[in-house]
Amino acid sequence: MHYDYLIIGSGLSGATMARLLSDAGKKVLVVEARDRVGGNVATHLEEGIVLHDYGPHIFHTSYEDVWAFVNKYVRMDPFVNSPLANYRGRIYHLPFNMNTFRELWGVTTAEEAKAKIAEEVAKEGVEEPRNLEEQALSLVGRTIYEKLIKGYTEKQWNRSCRDLPASIIRRLPLRFVYDNNYFDDRYQGIPEGGYGALIDALLEGVEVRTSCDYFLRRSELDPLADRLIYTGRLDEFFGFSLGRLEYRSLRFETKRLSVPDYQGNAVVNYTAREVPYTRVTEHRHLMRECPNGESTFVTFEYPADFREGAIPYYAVGDERNLALAESYKALASKQGRAYFLGRLANYRYFDMDDTIAEAFKLFRRLIFPIDAESFSFQKPHK
Repeated sequence: MHYDYLIIGSGLSGATMARLLSDAGKKVLVVEARDRVGGNVATHLEEGIVLHDYGPHIFHTSYEDVWAFVNKYVRMDPFVNSPLANYRGRIYHLPFNMNTFRELWGVTTAEEAKAKIAEEVAKEGVEEPRNLEEQALSLVGRTIYEKLIKGYTEKQWNRSCRDLPASIIRRLPLRFVYDNNYFDDRYQGIPEGGYGALIDALLEGVEVRTSCDYFLRRSELDPLADRLIYTGRLDEFFGFSLGRLEYRSLRFETKRLSVPDYQGNAVVNYTAREVPYTRVTEHRHLMRECPNGESTFVTFEYPADFREGAIPYYAVGDERNLALAESYKALASKQGRAYFLGRLANYRYFDMDDTIAEAFKLFRRLIFPIDAESFSFQKPHK
């Protein structure tokens, strides 16, 4: 059997690309190293509750065509992400808004909140931030930094904020209104039945081989297709020939509890450094309606160092790694038949809507190369 395209990975990038190419009449083979499809957006149903296996995923976008695309394949239940922060037993609203400022300082007006933040920023006297800590202090002052940023960030990266680049926090959105909606995109939701339903719909009619490690069967798989679309780790594709890129990983611990509700909210971030996990997800609250009124499932999320065999989640965007990634991208640009798509293959963070948008761009480049040369995909103003 010969294929037009071999796609490595069945996550959102690979599944979207498979759907687009298949609908364009191309013969596609998708291979997935794990024993099921979906990558890091995989979900499954347990006791009537949809569990997000690799952390909570809330789809949000201002792309009209991306929103129309996902709704073509699955019903999107409206969902507003309103996480909470737990700092040493005290609860604060996120994102930083008037509810947060009232909880921190007792202020009730935007003018009072702005004055308090300006006072704290001025007290720090940071003019040219040299690291993440100084960057945060120059933006929001010490109270917000120490209670809601410092511990969480240091757990996430396993480094002191003083050793992290200032560029990680380019800005910190402050809302001087009472609004707990974490995202400001026009469209927000979660697929009814979970992301598994979306991935299954995207891959319907496409040949998929699970438990198929591309790197173990590369010599067998490569000749099967004219072109290859790769969504895995950028450095691994080239056999780590220039050195290894660094990633952060995560460990998830899910518990079933014989109570109808554990924390009353979908996501609670734990921002104190001494708490080993960064957040707790209660999956029932990610559903529009949960039929199970007797038990609940909660997942504790622990940051972890990346080791071979673990799942890479976040690129380490320091100077050394970004420079190495650019060297690998230069090699990638010289590949005649291989194309690189998604977070890992580009060594950068994408939201889910950006992942789909990038697949759209590559699809146009492959199928409509003349039009694609003048095509510029830009996210509309929110």
